[in-house]
Amino acid sequence: MKTRICALLLIISSMSCANAQNDKENQIKAALLAAPAEARAGAHVYGYNEQGEMITLREGTNNFIVRADNPNQDGFEVVCYPKDVEPFMARGRELRAEGKNHGEVLQIREQEMMEGKLQKPNYGSTLNIYFGLEAKYNQETDALEGGHFRYVVYTPLATPETTGLPSKPNAKGHPWIMFPGKYRAHIMITPIKEEN
Repeated sequence: MKTRICALLLIISSMSCANAQNDKENQIKAALLAAPAEARAGAHVYGYNEQGEMITLREGTNNFIVRADNPNQDGFEVVCYPKDVEPFMARGRELRAEGKNHGEVLQIREQEMMEGKLQKPNYGSTLNIYFGLEAKYNQETDALEGGHFRYVVYTPLATPETTGLPSKPNAKGHPWIMFPGKYRAHIMITPIKEEN
């Protein structure tokens, strides 16, 4: 009887390890969808453990970082950005862990960048966001079904006057400046889905 119980526990343990490994691999595959194809093999990958904490799933060897979909949020969203954006992102994670709300995070990071305490993203660094409220990652095809890209191009202190871009989005999906004149200023690009 003890032998059977031990064997059963061993099988269950093996299945749990396989599922955890499979989940890790699926998180990595899904996260890499946000990265340029030529950067995927060497990108640093952040994902989530069973407690919902963000952890490193794979160390990187190039200039790119990707983040897996957060299981604690609705919809699907994976992101990719160059390493110079990481201090900005890491500070946001740190402040949210301290209980700061969205507005407080924006204000604190802005102030710290103005004071030179926080490295701002380089001018032109791009954040790729692959997302969809109803999107689903298909493990068999390694594709996101119903997903769309949105791009953020960091342009610290940029304004409509310095870029020629509007400060508000329009219905045609043209690029626009978000947070103009601030250190967190960036160009937003959300491609419009073509209607058939």
